[in-house]
Amino acid sequence: MISQTNKVIAQTRHWLENVVIGLNFCPFAKPVFEQDKIHYQVSDAQSLECCLEDLMAETERLDKHSEIETSLLIFESSLQDFDNFLDVLDIADDLMIEQGYEGIYQLASFHPDYCFSDSEVDDPANYTNRAPYPIFHLLREQSIESALAHFNNPENIPRANIQLARELGHTKMQSLLETAKKLNKD
Repeated sequence: MISQTNKVIAQTRHWLENVVIGLNFCPFAKPVFEQDKIHYQVSDAQSLECCLEDLMAETERLDKHSEIETSLLIFESSLQDFDNFLDVLDIADDLMIEQGYEGIYQLASFHPDYCFSDSEVDDPANYTNRAPYPIFHLLREQSIESALAHFNNPENIPRANIQLARELGHTKMQSLLETAKKLNKD
């Protein structure tokens, strides 16, 4: 029988492969995914302190393992409220700077209820940052710089993603996310 942690990872991998890579929301994700250079860490943290400890554990993992290109810290049962998630993300960003990781790692984020500040809740564009679970995504700054150096007009990526999500529509985008959430459910 598959463990709950493995289910969460499988759901996240499915979303990554079929939404982020499948829709080319991140043109840099496919090689890292195919080369198995992504670490998936499921957190059972229930307090702010534990969420931040788990984040720091991931920075230490990346410090020690150069073969890992990026890490996804997946919060299975905490940070479900989007506003609370954003508050914790702000604290996490500050902690990363305080711990000397500015310029070394970048912290990106995904959430099942992600909503851009200037959009409506049902705007399909929000699905460019929606995932099956709240996720802190740690990326190596050096890798980002290398990828961007070989990509024409990277500043157009977010606009193209928003356009594609809106063309596909809310129903299709919601379906893609729901499919990942239903994967491996008993």
